[in-house]
Amino acid sequence: MLEFKFDTQLLIEGHDLDEDAINDYFTQNFKGDCLLAVGDDELIKIHYHTNEPWKVLEYCASLGEIYDVVVENMERQEQGLQG
Repeated sequence: MLEFKFDTQLLIEGHDLDEDAINDYFTQNFKGDCLLAVGDDELIKIHYHTNEPWKVLEYCASLGEIYDVVVENMERQEQGLQG
């Protein structure tokens, strides 16, 4: 059984985005692992494993427009099912 079962990926488009500040917010406010928050001040790619992807989506939407959102259940994938 996985500790964090949802693979959450998305793009944030906005202005004055700060990947370091986003990384810090994630580590201080969300339980999860495998964080990737990279990009520039107008576009950030997020990849994160968590059990509460809705919190990630809510926070990211507060920073700018989110799109290319993918939330996959890795436990289902591990069982050979569609995630």
